[in-house]
Amino acid sequence: MDLLLTIFLLLICLLISNVVSHYTPYIPTALIQVALGVILVLIYEDITFDIETEWFLLLFIAPLLFNDGSRFPREELWRMKGPILGNAIILVLLTTVVGGYFIHWLIEEIPLAAAFALAAILSPTDPVAVNGIAQRIRIPQKVLSLVRGESLINDASGLVAFNYAVAAVVTGYFSLSEALFDFSYKFLVGGILGLTLGLLVISIRLVLRKQGINDVTFHTLLQIMTPFLIFIVTEELLHASGVIAVVVAGIVHSLVREQTETFIAEEQVLTENIWTIILFILNGVVFLLLGLSIPTSMSGVLENPNINLWLLLLYVLAVGLMILGIRFVWAYLFSLYEYHFGKMKEAAKPSLKLMLYISLTGVRGTVTMVGVLSLPFLMDNGEAFPNRALLLFLAAGTILFTLIVATIILPLLSKGQMVDGGTTEKMDLNEAQRRILLASIRKIKAEITEENEAPAYELIEEYELHFHHIQTEEDTKAQANKKYQRKTRELRLKALKLERKYVQRQYRNKKMKEEVYDAFEKSLNRREEVVADNARSTMLYLQGKLIRAWRRFRGQNSREEETRLVEFQEGLQLQLEALQAALSGLEETAKKYEPKEIIDSVISDYKQMTSRLKKPEALYDEKYELQKEELRVIVMDMGRSVIYKMYVAGEITREQAKELRRYIHNVESVTLYETNK
Repeated sequence: MDLLLTIFLLLICLLISNVVSHYTPYIPTALIQVALGVILVLIYEDITFDIETEWFLLLFIAPLLFNDGSRFPREELWRMKGPILGNAIILVLLTTVVGGYFIHWLIEEIPLAAAFALAAILSPTDPVAVNGIAQRIRIPQKVLSLVRGESLINDASGLVAFNYAVAAVVTGYFSLSEALFDFSYKFLVGGILGLTLGLLVISIRLVLRKQGINDVTFHTLLQIMTPFLIFIVTEELLHASGVIAVVVAGIVHSLVREQTETFIAEEQVLTENIWTIILFILNGVVFLLLGLSIPTSMSGVLENPNINLWLLLLYVLAVGLMILGIRFVWAYLFSLYEYHFGKMKEAAKPSLKLMLYISLTGVRGTVTMVGVLSLPFLMDNGEAFPNRALLLFLAAGTILFTLIVATIILPLLSKGQMVDGGTTEKMDLNEAQRRILLASIRKIKAEITEENEAPAYELIEEYELHFHHIQTEEDTKAQANKKYQRKTRELRLKALKLERKYVQRQYRNKKMKEEVYDAFEKSLNRREEVVADNARSTMLYLQGKLIRAWRRFRGQNSREEETRLVEFQEGLQLQLEALQAALSGLEETAKKYEPKEIIDSVISDYKQMTSRLKKPEALYDEKYELQKEELRVIVMDMGRSVIYKMYVAGEITREQAKELRRYIHNVESVTLYETNK
């Protein structure tokens, strides 16, 4: 029960972290999750989630790396094989040796072998936090590809080096030849097993399909189980690197998937959706676990009254700078070599800005924390492991240091354009999606006729809502500022004033009954209140959506609540006339109003309301839905055309084009499913 409660609390914190991240976009979600993990420990002192390194690698790292391997662009992986292997193997070993000597020199109480162990476990990078930062700022694609590529391998190399260093401390014995042989064995056999087992699983799936076993759920489950099965077989039976095996299997899986995805489209959609949920949970939980571990790792040192806290913080600062410094020097020397002697055609000339990008994106994470927590308490001779609490504190502090430094400095570096091979001339995925959505809205407006006016405006509303969800940070800030909100409120209040003026004129001219006039006044008062209160407006919008869905479920054709003033037929006609009067006034104002996007948004809302009132009986019938889906299909075809044009123009990469097409496929599959229902 305690375990289930802990998992439940972690999932709640995961949801909270994403809500907080929405309102604090300048802080990476990973850092928020670490903070929530720490808070959880402080609130529930007895909460624990002890997990051995092997189990952590199996449950978290194996599926994450399998997915990364299957999604990593193989052309990019092959093109950058030199820098990736250099960072994943040579840099790890360099960090272990140089870092070990530095830590031993800095803190003489830590034996050299233990210092090697700490430096080794600090060598693997964690790209998840960097990905979170990259969603909000522009980081050169070359840097992101390098970080993601090296993280496929350096977990394995770092853990192997760490285990040998720990064994040297515990047993007092170390053989360089044995270490090199075991290191080579784990990597080579792990790679071979990943290739073999990956092909075996794919062959099994193909044979089952030939036998008529085409159940989509079955094949999806088999694919999700693949990394776990491969990791267990590799680690437990042949004692090779399960991490390398799942990465290779993921790459093999991506090669086969490209050849068969058109034949198993339904399975692809289902698998993508399930993997999205799994990755969302795993990526979030690993940082929550990191937060849970930090207080425990630091308590042993902080409880010692003989240790100076400021001295400990200086040690953390020194170790963190050393780790990033080694990465900076290595990146500069390797870039210099690639620029002058390398085979990469687009090798960038080394620059301070690019080297800072490469070094600061080397954030340390959960593999480091889980590895250092696995340090034994006792050595073979029965003595305590030397300075175990101090090693845990230094590891936890260095992780936080790299996270915080990346959070602060990377956004500062991203301002301005780079002028080397690390340029960011390719637009990011969100920007490409925004361009597609804008083109979609324009296409819908071009297709509007008197017959399909109501479903067209509802479809525009859907696309505008999605567009606002993926706006860039700059656009979000612009629309969130007080001036923008004030202008929007002023326009909406002006439109309501025009409606009220028309209603009062009709009442004075005896063209409206008193009870109808009272209903209009009450509705206009409420709508003015809504304009002044965004939270209330949102709640009323959601309430209206739920009411319409319920009435549709019951088969009732009913007018929308926000456009239904009274049950009287004359009230319906009068409201239509009032809305049209307000719309005419807004269109006249629009001729000389700036900024255009504000008044266009208000005008679009009024057009949508008038359209619904003109044909209220069509809101929920079959013809209405058919018109809406026909428009959606037209828009999706246009979206594919926009993607092709952006790819041909070199504005997006091949992988971005595939991701955008996958997005449209998902929308299309939902549309076809709803239509068939």
